[in-house]
Amino acid sequence: MTQRGAVSAASEAIPAEMAGQFKAALDRLNAGEDRIGLAVSGGPDSLAMLLLAHAAIPGRFAVATVNHGLRAEAADECALVAQICAERGIACDILRVEVAAGNVQAEARRARYAALEAWAVERGLAAVATAHHADDQAETLLMRLNRGSGLAGLAGVRSTGAIGRLRVIRPLLDWRRAELAAICRLAAISPAQDPSNSNADYDRVRIRQELAQAGWLDPLALARSARFLAEAEAFVEQTVEGEWLRRVTCEGQQWRFNPCDSAFANVEIVRRILRRLGGEVSRTDLARMVERLAQGHSASLAGVLARMDNGAWLFSPEPPRKSA
Repeated sequence: MTQRGAVSAASEAIPAEMAGQFKAALDRLNAGEDRIGLAVSGGPDSLAMLLLAHAAIPGRFAVATVNHGLRAEAADECALVAQICAERGIACDILRVEVAAGNVQAEARRARYAALEAWAVERGLAAVATAHHADDQAETLLMRLNRGSGLAGLAGVRSTGAIGRLRVIRPLLDWRRAELAAICRLAAISPAQDPSNSNADYDRVRIRQELAQAGWLDPLALARSARFLAEAEAFVEQTVEGEWLRRVTCEGQQWRFNPCDSAFANVEIVRRILRRLGGEVSRTDLARMVERLAQGHSASLAGVLARMDNGAWLFSPEPPRKSA
């Protein structure tokens, strides 16, 4: 674990080196030093982020904690966050959401970010910071490697991004989980413990448990790899954008694409075209469509018909099927 300063259990004072490193990350992600929000769950990671922000940028942030209503302890966890904030004179809002039926984790995430977006807009906040850290990043990379993800998936959790109108920043991606837990101990705070974090029914938890037993794996190095992959993805996106501008034209409801030599670029450009025509499909299916087109055949996918036309690929909505 990287040492950023001596931690005294008898004092809540955040070591200057820790506060400085946190502020440096925020300065990169929030260059205008606008007021931001913190999404704080009551767990050790986000509470440590709250304490770091209080030391590094006092008065320049607000806090929101979300009650999903999924566990009996949720209200107490939100109350814990509110109490910690009140003791430090920090504005805190408790956001109550309802989680739709279906995949519980996915629906809870959707509801959480929708509530945070509305809150950030109402409060006039430039961005909302979440407490994703290096161990989260390492787990994400390994989980997606295990699923056979491509470059976009392997880039992991980005340091900044957007969900709807909400700009999200993640200033803790260079910090370890153990370091954040140590900050809570420094402040004599007992964070909430979400039982789902130890539920081996979830892929992430199984990956976390395996990673903890593999001492030869370095989560910080894995997190760096994810960052390099994110940079590579950004470069690829810029390259694909250049090919798009040179090779794609819109003709009413039709899109004309003069394919290039790179099968990868062709897949990415066809993906963009299908999105504009209302289709959202996997890269595997897209690769099959591109292969058929490269062989001179027509293809249809997600309500889009593609065919050869004077050396170009022409994409248009499939005509409606005639009723019997």
